This record gives sequence, structure tokens and C-alpha cells, in this order.
Amino acid sequence: MNRMKLVTLCAFVLSAVTLQAQTLVFQAKTFETQKWGYANLEGELIIPAEYEKCYPFSSNGLAVIYDGKERQYHFIDLRNTRLKTDPESFKTKDVFGFNLGGFVDHLFLVEVKGKWGYMNDEGKLAIPAIYDEGSNFNGGYANVKKGKTIVLIDTKGNEITIATAPVDVKEFSEGLAAIETKGKFGFINTKGELVIPADFLSVGYFKNGLAWAKTPDEKLGYIDKDGKWVVKPEFEAGKEFDPVSGLARVKKDGKWGYVNESGEILTVDTESWGDFSEGLAYGKKGGLVGFFDKEGTWVIEPQFQAVRDFQNGYAAARLNGKWGIINKTGKWAVEPRFDSVKDVTLVK
Repeated sequence: MNRMKLVTLCAFVLSAVTLQAQTLVFQAKTFETQKWGYANLEGELIIPAEYEKCYPFSSNGLAVIYDGKERQYHFIDLRNTRLKTDPESFKTKDVFGFNLGGFVDHLFLVEVKGKWGYMNDEGKLAIPAIYDEGSNFNGGYANVKKGKTIVLIDTKGNEITIATAPVDVKEFSEGLAAIETKGKFGFINTKGELVIPADFLSVGYFKNGLAWAKTPDEKLGYIDKDGKWVVKPEFEAGKEFDPVSGLARVKKDGKWGYVNESGEILTVDTESWGDFSEGLAYGKKGGLVGFFDKEGTWVIEPQFQAVRDFQNGYAAARLNGKWGIINKTGKWAVEPRFDSVKDVTLVK
């Protein structure tokens, strides 16, 4: 066997092993139990629908569930086996199902006896629960509050002083975190240094190197990591950029559209404007929902009652009152049979 054939064979084997080591799953609520479980892309329930509340699997193969009888949160794996934790009892940042992050950098934000700390994927408190508030990790850093003081921490629990005295700090994104001080917003880096002055009325998160920001007269545009305007402030509202399409949803003169990094506006014949996700955005025509691309072309014709954003190449969709999963051609990967479903997540 020559060298080229050997390399090709090795690449094929490695690819096959990688695919086998990855699992795509989603949360599913059945009509029969009216509770949540987890299903695969064959539509099979791999974890019974027995939970009042459950949350997406992290890439490390753990998910949070809530046991209503015990009134307690637990971590489970794909075999529905509960992770033994120390301490056994903890709470999560569960605000009506929002803002509950998964494991990032092998750490998960938990509340123990009224204080916040971080549990690792072995069920141990890797960073003690000594803080009054905490954010999810992103890029190796999080922010925590001790009394009225906000500091940064790394994955080892080392504290980093913030140069200014912020009243609020958002989660990191692409190495920068928004801070609020004296009623204005700017950005700090992972060293706690103020790298973009707090001159803005409000700001978003950096995505694809850009973040939205509002001027004192409430005009929204997009800045780069030097704080310079890339898309001039002329909008009433806006969302984060999608790295795949290079577009962000914006509102001008009371109407929604999309803008690229050059400030060019894309309009689409749609009754509803979704954010781009993995290169596609949902829209509505004639009361039905589909998806269009960055050219404004409908690649999945409006045919569903409702949809969720694409994640890992798939999106939840509802038809005739039942939810299933579609791929990027609009074909059913999982036929609609569930009362409700959430996003498809990748477990490595």
C-alpha cells in the first residue's frame, strides 16, 4: 500500500471513530407523560420522559435535571445515571429556564447554602461557594461578586482585580466583557483592564469581532475590539452578528432588516424577522414559518407552524401541533411526534 492510500485510509478511520464518539441529542416532552426526557436523531427516547424540568447536555456528556419529588437538582449522563456530587445538595441559576449555562471549561455555576461557586464534571466544588453572585465561564474567565465588589476569576479560582469600579459586569465573549460604570458601558479584557472606555448607553456581546453599541442619543451601531465604529450608529435596535452569514438583525425607521459589516442592508419579503443562526434565519409568510439565507432566498419554504434556531445543523419545527427536528434542507430528521422539543446538542 503506497503512502497516499495509507494516509487516506487513516483519515477515513479517524473520521469514522470521531463520528461514533459524538452523539446528537435533544430534550423532548411527550404527550403521554407531559414530562421531559432526551431523544436521539432516530427519534428514540434514550432517557425516559420523566422529568418536570431538564436542560441541554453539555459537550462533556452531562446535563442538569430537576427531581420534583426530591426538590433537588442532579447531573445525569447519557445512560441516565446520576453523578455523585459533593456536596449532594445544590441549586442552579434557573430563571424560568433562561440563563442556565452548561459546563464551560469543565465548570458549572452552582449555589450551595446561599453562596455561589463552581462544580467540575467530577461532581466536586473546584471553586468554593463563597460568592454572592457569579456568571458562567466563557473563554476561561468568569466574574463574581463579593459583597458589592466584582472581580474576575480564572478556572483555578484565582481572583483578578478590575481596574475600574464597575456596578455590573456581563459574561465574557471573545475575550472581552461589558462593564457598567457611572451609568455608561465599556469593555474590559481578561486582565481586568479597561480597553474600551465606558462611553456607551448600552452594549451587546462581541460576535465575529463586532459588538453592538448605543450612543448617548440612543443610536445603535457596531464597534470593533478597539472601540471604533465599523457600522455607523443609525439604527433603533440591533442584535449580535452571526459568524456564518456575516449578518445582524437591525431596526431602522420602525422596520427590521439585516446589516453586514460594510453597513449594507438586506431586506427580505417576510412577515417576521428571526436572527441568523448557522447561516439561516427564520421568517414567516402567510402565517407559516420557514428559513432564508444571507441572500434573502428562501431555502426552506414557509410550511411550519413554529420553529427554533438551527444548532449543530438541525432545528426544531412544529407541524399540526406536533414537534420534530428538521435538517438544513427542511427534511424531517425526526418526524413530528412530541409535545415540545428543544435544540439539538452535541455530546463529544
